[in-house]
Amino acid sequence: MDIFPTQYSTLSSKALNDFISNRYELSDTQCRLLIRNVSDTYVVESLTNKYIFKIYRDAHRKLEEIKGEVELLTILTNSGAKVSYPLKDLNGNSIQAFNAAEGTRYGVLFTYAKGGVVNKMSDQQLAVLGREMAAVHNVTAEIELTHKRHTFDIHSTIIDPLERIKSVFDELPLEYAWLNQTAKTVIAAMGTIDYRHFSHGYCHYDFLPKNFHFDEGNNLTFFDFDFAGKGYLVNDITSLYIHYFLDATLGRLPREEADKAFHIFVEHYRSTRPLHDEELKAMPYFGFAFWVFYLGFQFDNFDDWSSIFFNKKFLIDRVALIKKWMDYFEK
Repeated sequence: MDIFPTQYSTLSSKALNDFISNRYELSDTQCRLLIRNVSDTYVVESLTNKYIFKIYRDAHRKLEEIKGEVELLTILTNSGAKVSYPLKDLNGNSIQAFNAAEGTRYGVLFTYAKGGVVNKMSDQQLAVLGREMAAVHNVTAEIELTHKRHTFDIHSTIIDPLERIKSVFDELPLEYAWLNQTAKTVIAAMGTIDYRHFSHGYCHYDFLPKNFHFDEGNNLTFFDFDFAGKGYLVNDITSLYIHYFLDATLGRLPREEADKAFHIFVEHYRSTRPLHDEELKAMPYFGFAFWVFYLGFQFDNFDDWSSIFFNKKFLIDRVALIKKWMDYFEK
């Protein structure tokens, strides 16, 4: 009997465990699904070590992009950056192929980022974060990958996503009108910036605390470079500031404390890499682009990931939050 067309399969943890243990010559391993998302994340544990196995979806990441992520992380690792990096199997391959129900899916085994997420970082942790993010940028600002990754610019982060999500705002014309008008204002403002002071390279584009771990000794490891692409490196600085904006807006921290924490991070970033004041002044615009880009991402992957929350209420709340973001810098 023919297999009915499938959009998104979940590969068996048991079968993956057998595959990984044989392909990477690991013994006494266990594999369990950690996150079923736009890509799927499995935890693989042996008696002595722990790994992350990531299964990509073709609709989200083509093979060329996966090769680019592997290449980027390999370069960063060889340069001494603190990142979770891809491992090679017994045949020297970093990328595995699986004949899944919907077609070929690719997987990569990564080292595990020891420790855990720290949402409220100490001054010492902020200092480490600043220096280590700058160390990553020192590498990504100087390289050119042989495998193509996407580019973060006005079109990919604002213009194109706004066009794609237009239909879901049919019942929310005022919200979409505000997004559209604010986009025009932001694009006009970004057109006046003197970008000679801006660093450019490969951005992580999601440098939120959920994507790095601190261990007990405050050693830091970055991971999840799935969105990494070319753009202004202030995108990464902005994504961290969004974390503190959310803390202050949601009442988790007084704004003065949130801003103090961010300034400690900036001070230590600057101890390792230049960061111009003009880059920081542009964060409202890059942050607006960040919010709109991820609205487009959530819309594009509605069927396979965000259907639980991507609804009318979510859109109303998200536009209200973006309004607060734009107002935040007027205070």
